[in-house]
Amino acid sequence: AGGPQMGLPPPPPALRPRLVFHTQLAHGSPTGRIEGFTNVKELYGKIAEAFRLPAAEVMFCTLNTHKVDMDKLLGGQIGLEDFIFAHVKGQRKEVEVFKSEEALGLTITDNGAGYAFIKRIKEGSVIDHIQLISVGDMIEAINGQSLLGCRHYEVARLLKELPRGRTFTLKLTEPRKAFDMIGVRSGGGRPGSGPQLGTGRGTLRLRSRGPATVEDVPSAFEEKAIEKVDDLLESYMGIRDTELAATMVELGKDKRNPDELAEALDERLGDFAFPDEFVFDVWGAIGDAKVGR
Repeated sequence: AGGPQMGLPPPPPALRPRLVFHTQLAHGSPTGRIEGFTNVKELYGKIAEAFRLPAAEVMFCTLNTHKVDMDKLLGGQIGLEDFIFAHVKGQRKEVEVFKSEEALGLTITDNGAGYAFIKRIKEGSVIDHIQLISVGDMIEAINGQSLLGCRHYEVARLLKELPRGRTFTLKLTEPRKAFDMIGVRSGGGRPGSGPQLGTGRGTLRLRSRGPATVEDVPSAFEEKAIEKVDDLLESYMGIRDTELAATMVELGKDKRNPDELAEALDERLGDFAFPDEFVFDVWGAIGDAKVGR
């Protein structure tokens, strides 16, 4: 009596075990515990609540490192053993840039909650020569036009459309920095925590639309395909976004030809207006990953 019985429905959501993650502020703080979020925006809200900050102060998160390391950026999924470091707003700055070349050398990403920031600066590029601009800086405005709430591809498009041979103004906010946090233990001080997403127990997949789900660690094919598609996004559009790349792989892996893929992308991701040659290359990248290339 009182034990589990065959045929009973699963317990209601309120009685199911909840996923709890550990978090710290990247510039230094006590460890907090967060749970009950279903998307990135709610995650930032939970972090802000844990540290009694306004939610708008959280810029982005890295997994298992307090450093501004874009290879460890929190994207569309979190390993169930990952430790979350939250980077908050620091110094604001305004920089004038002379656009001497068509390509500025910037790769843009966003935090899924209305902030676009710099993910990569190409060595030797226009921006690389400006010491005040760094990876991790949030782009608040271009020539006085606010970009808060814009997606990364909108910001990348605006930068691309700026006329060559003219000067423009960037308003930036850098993540708050600390002395290199001597004594912080790797992976938040929990033995066995590493930079890999997932530890065989699955990952929490966050979606822009719809609830978060616990899924198996991505297969070798999916990881390779996502990396290839993310590279194509950077090449064609000046953005990187592993969640977007994962969605595109998911949409394309069962399609029989590029036309079917194009139709699926238009239906789900029409706002991006992907060019035909890009869609063809995405189709090729997914096919290459399937055969291990």
